Amino acid sequence: MEITNAIGRRKSAIARVFVSKGAGNITINKRELAVYFPSGILQYIVKQPLNTLNVAEQYDIKVNLQGGGFKGQAEALRLAIARALVKIDPNDKSALKKAGFLTRDAREVERKKPGRPKARKRFQFSKR
Repeated sequence: MEITNAIGRRKSAIARVFVSKGAGNITINKRELAVYFPSGILQYIVKQPLNTLNVAEQYDIKVNLQGGGFKGQAEALRLAIARALVKIDPNDKSALKKAGFLTRDAREVERKKPGRPKARKRFQFSKR
């Protein structure tokens, strides 16, 4: 049985994906997709690369997810699944790239600076 793996990152979330032939089951941290992501929107985000290629029922996906919030985790998982699908069949790369699923969103939280309340916010200026 052939297993393909890939990694996706978004903000501080990291998704490690293991894709194998199967019936379309997605297991995240030993829980079902619908249990881990109750929101239909997040489930849709995760399944986007599979639905784009019409292969949602052909692969079983096991996922290790760490860090971040639920939105960042869903988008990290989407990137990881897209990368794994390209490893399986390089001909799918153009369709996934056109849809924007192979682009890593590199935006991270800017660090807090000393002498300021947040990264860019400043304390109120007092003339006197």
